[in-house]
Amino acid sequence: MENFPVISLENVNGNERKAILDQIEDACKNWGFFELVNHGIEEELLDRVERVNKEHYRKCMEQRFKEFAASKSLLDWESTFFLRHLPESNISEVPDLSDEYRDVMKEFAVKLEILADQLLDLLANPDLVKGLRAHTDAGGIILLLQDDKVSGLQLLKDGKWVDVPPMRHSIVVNLGDQIEVITNGKYKSVEHRVIAQTNGTRMSIASFYNPGSDAVIYPAPSLLEQKPEEGGGNQQYPKFVFEDYMKLYAALKFQAKEPRFQAMMKASLPTATA
Repeated sequence: MENFPVISLENVNGNERKAILDQIEDACKNWGFFELVNHGIEEELLDRVERVNKEHYRKCMEQRFKEFAASKSLLDWESTFFLRHLPESNISEVPDLSDEYRDVMKEFAVKLEILADQLLDLLANPDLVKGLRAHTDAGGIILLLQDDKVSGLQLLKDGKWVDVPPMRHSIVVNLGDQIEVITNGKYKSVEHRVIAQTNGTRMSIASFYNPGSDAVIYPAPSLLEQKPEEGGGNQQYPKFVFEDYMKLYAALKFQAKEPRFQAMMKASLPTATA
């Protein structure tokens, strides 16, 4: 099997732009995942993000997680909490966070937003605007800062589970279901999972760059006009409101994505024709 795609954005605005675009397109078509280096987020900031998150876990979460794990038979061996950056941040409302943590994560969120916007420009047409059980992600694109020492993330490719290599200061990108719909299946969201490890605690910071809750999602008309091998042809996916899809996703996250699309097809919005 070919190597997992690692893509450098160092010269994305220079004479290597075409080659980088080709690498991204190939990764989106054939993997649904890729790993970014030279992505523009300072290594010093990534080091601070890692440090404050591990400190917060040790101080506020580790003991509670151990007690919970000891008292229950856990299926998903994870301890998580969620921060919202857009449309309005909730970081000031989350308890037990230090001032340094809040400052670092606010800065990190701004940098991730910039990177996500850049990626959308690179991978889409201009008008497209244990561990965890196996699943696909519901949103647009997901940016992941994962532990470079403790591995565990895997994706399903050609019927086999493939490791996503941990690389220091890299950002892992994977495509959510909405990108699959908008591209009419040209790009695919890919099933993935996290395998529990015995050699340490794995840190993972995932940023979900999603449409607005009232956004209407459907295959881009310009793509449908293209050749079938380019994602064109008949419309393969329904038209729906993102919030409706997320309600369905919440109940069916750890099941195959196809039944979700089929359910949305039955309740899909009408598409206007000229």
